[in-house]
Amino acid sequence: MVKTQIQFPDGLYKRLKRLAAEQEWSLAETLRRGAELLLATRPLAELPSTQAWAMEPPANTQLRCDPFSDEDWRLAANLGSRPAELAGI
Repeated sequence: MVKTQIQFPDGLYKRLKRLAAEQEWSLAETLRRGAELLLATRPLAELPSTQAWAMEPPANTQLRCDPFSDEDWRLAANLGSRPAELAGI
């Protein structure tokens, strides 16, 4: 089993505790039964295909050199300056 934390509005929590007491169930059992009922009445959508995920090939950016080879590439990117070789000039 998996242990988790759930937050309930006060009124809902009190009603769940009352139901659990009336049925002589623990709160955890009450919530499990509620979850089972919900899943039985609202079936899950089909799972996507089990095909292995593959990354798309890189885009052709037409760059003539590595834009990250300069140590100050972040500064250039933030200032909007581009070396001529990257701009294709």
